[in-house]
Amino acid sequence: MSITDFASALNGRDFLALYDYTPEELGYLLDLGDWLKKMHKEGKPHKLLEGKTLGMIFQKSSTRTRVSFEAGMVQLGGYPMFLSANDLQMGRGEPIKDTARVLSRFIDGIMIRTYKHSDVEELAQFADIPVINGLTDSLHPCQVMADLMTIREHKGMNLKGVKMTYIGDGNNMAHSLMVGGAKMGMDVVIASPSGYSPEETFVNQAKEVAEKTGGSVLITPDIELASKDADVMYADVWASMGQEEEAKERMAALSSYQINDELLKKAAKDVIVMHCLPAHRGEEVTDSVLEGPHSVIFDEAENRMHAQKAVLAALM
Repeated sequence: MSITDFASALNGRDFLALYDYTPEELGYLLDLGDWLKKMHKEGKPHKLLEGKTLGMIFQKSSTRTRVSFEAGMVQLGGYPMFLSANDLQMGRGEPIKDTARVLSRFIDGIMIRTYKHSDVEELAQFADIPVINGLTDSLHPCQVMADLMTIREHKGMNLKGVKMTYIGDGNNMAHSLMVGGAKMGMDVVIASPSGYSPEETFVNQAKEVAEKTGGSVLITPDIELASKDADVMYADVWASMGQEEEAKERMAALSSYQINDELLKKAAKDVIVMHCLPAHRGEEVTDSVLEGPHSVIFDEAENRMHAQKAVLAALM
């Protein structure tokens, strides 16, 4: 497909899960993100969404998601409209489908950050405009687009055969990293303790994708096996937003699933360390690793904006 064909094929689509996109479509979005980053760094205008409005629904708060979407939308020439749970009738019982249909009459796209993935799917089902998943309890596709963009910057454009190891809870990040990495032909390893493995649905999706792309997916409790010769090491918090009541139990179960200097010695010499932030230093990752020479965590945070701008520009 040509660039024009890709732009036409993606316009008007939802962005709910990486599984819904082909490796070629994701590659196009990553290339577009690279170009938008270059334009921004060089101070060149790129107002591809002039006159367009993005509604940003936040039922879960966030620093990076709000600021990166809001700044990105302004740089694209559009207008970002922040909508907290308190600003919407959804918070007072209005059906999601009614909110979807009404917002579709006013604005050009919706980004939603919420708890239940089924809520995002229902919003997209009834909206006539693109719906972008800014995070659910099941998936975090925008974060993984920024992650893939960052890995390409440090490991080269072809990610086939690159080993990415995620250490910790088999949560929404593990789900999206498995599928996103498999789409790129990467070898993805998830190391989680018993009871905290990723959901079978997403493991099966990732393995199905990996069979087609030449990648692989391995789920194991063995962090030393998982870390051996890893090109990318990835950590996330042990207790995410909404899991505060489980924090003590999670800390006990995940206490040895930490990326530290000793574990890093098992990885490749030029391994990069990633984290979607916010980080709990001394828990899932040590301060010395987070601040150390292998860390690309703040490159990764920066790329949230550029990767999301690509999604916005292509879909809206």
